Formats: sequence, structure tokens, C-alpha cells
Amino acid sequence: MTKSNIIKAHLALFGTHVIYAANHFIAKGIMPEKLEPRPFVLFRVIGAGLLFWFIKIFIKENVEKKDFLRLVLCGLFGASCNQLFFFEGLSLTSPVDTSIIMTSSPTVVFILSMIFLKEKTSTNKLIGLSLGAIGAIGLVWYGHVAEGTSSFLGNLFVFLNVVFFSLYQVAVKPLMKKYHFITIISWVFLFGLLFVIPVSLNDAIFNTDYELFNLNTWLTVAYVIIFTTFLTFLFNIYALRQVSPSVAGSYTYIQPAVSFAIVLMLSYFLNDNRYSEDINGIKILSCLLVIIGVYLISKKSKKALN
Repeated sequence: MTKSNIIKAHLALFGTHVIYAANHFIAKGIMPEKLEPRPFVLFRVIGAGLLFWFIKIFIKENVEKKDFLRLVLCGLFGASCNQLFFFEGLSLTSPVDTSIIMTSSPTVVFILSMIFLKEKTSTNKLIGLSLGAIGAIGLVWYGHVAEGTSSFLGNLFVFLNVVFFSLYQVAVKPLMKKYHFITIISWVFLFGLLFVIPVSLNDAIFNTDYELFNLNTWLTVAYVIIFTTFLTFLFNIYALRQVSPSVAGSYTYIQPAVSFAIVLMLSYFLNDNRYSEDINGIKILSCLLVIIGVYLISKKSKKALN
């Protein structure tokens, strides 16, 4: 492992979470005026799925029959439920709130790993779990009374997205040791599409006014498919080959910082104050609690280091 590869891995992780943070604002910019969340998810799953299956053509690998049920569950959790809840939530709440809630993902993964994978815990991890939970749940609940564009229901949906994606991360773990990642993600998106079609197809065909679409609308859809879904997944996989999962997970903290910077740029350079009331002391405190909690959870004990 060369120093150059490690630097590229960190750049890939940084780019991934900048893309994610920008996505909160870019995707919300056309919802729901131009495009409702459910058709948006349908376009995303179809578009990204086609890109992954195009690459899959060059990877000659078969999946054992016994693993298809797990792949179906991964499709349900990782390419259907999580995306539907995320886009529904984003359409209702602040992009700042969504970026903060997303940082709770490692905490939720740890909880699920304790339940399903019997992962060992420690005092530090339990303290971290408590702090992270207070920060995440507090922010979701704060959507009831917060000024600006925050929403309790929207924040709750985004948190449910985190839960479902965390379930996907736990369910997919055994498959990652067995198959090429492109094989897995291709099947995940195919099965995810089967779950997305029943709840999205009607809106995509009959309840979407495509005459309202302009170049910006199509560019936004393309950004979500190519950058937010396809490239970020490839960046993450490349990075995980060079650095540990805990290092990769720590880059989630970039999302709130980038979101705060975007709000400031919109306000000062474009005179767009839509989200200026979405940053306050309570949200910053919630963000810090989640970050400290995730740090304690991912920190290795002295015994483990010896």
C-alpha cells in the first residue's frame, strides 16, 4: 500500500461526502415542485442500476441460490426503503438537518451489529452510543418547534432511512466476503427496483408533469444518478481497500460542515436566505453529540491495540 494510494483514498472519501452534502440541497431544489420523491427514487434506481449492470457484463460471476434471499433483503433495505424514506424526508425538512442526521449512521450500524452480529461492547462504546442517540433523537424531535425549514416528520423519515441503510450494511456484510462488489450492488439495485416500482410507477406515469421539466431538472436527476449513487459507491469501495472502515466512517462528519458552508454561500453570495434559520446552537450541539458518540464507538480499546 503506497502513500499515493492512501492519499487517493482520502480524496475519494472527501469527494464522496462533499457530493452527499451537496445532494441534500441539489435534490431538494426540484422537490416537490417539479418532481415528487417517489418518481425521483424510481429514476435513481433505474439509472444507477443500468450503470452497475453495464459494468457487471465484464464480471463473470454467478451467485449461489442460497444467497438470493439475502440479496432480496439487501435490495429492500439498501435500494428501496432507505431511498424512499430519504427522499420523502428531504422533501419535507431542511438539508442541514438531513446532513446532521446522516452522521448517526455508524451509531445505528453499531446497535444492529450488537443485535445481529453479537459485536462486543465496552463502557466507551455504551457512552458513545448514549451520546449519539441523544444527539440524533434530539434533532429529530427538535423538528417540532424549530424555525426555518425543519420538520419533525421529515427528520423522522431521514432517520428511518439511516436505520434501513444500516440494516443493509449489516445484511450485506457476509456477501462482501464472498462476491465482487459490482455483482452484489447490481443484484441489490435489481431487487430494489422490484420493490420501488409498485409505489412509484403510478406517480411517475400519471402524476408527474414533464412539461414543467427544464434543463436544470434533468441535470439534477443526472447528478443524483451519476454522482450521488454511482460514483460515490465506487469511491467508497476504492477507499475501503486502502483504509479501515472506521476511518471511512469518520468522513461522514464532513457533511454537516459542507452543508453549513453551502448555507453561508447561498446567503452571502446569492442572497438566498431559505436555509439561513436552519443553523442554530441546538443543531450544532446535536451534531457534536453525534460526532463524539461515533468517535467513542469507533475508538479501539487499549486491550485491542496490544
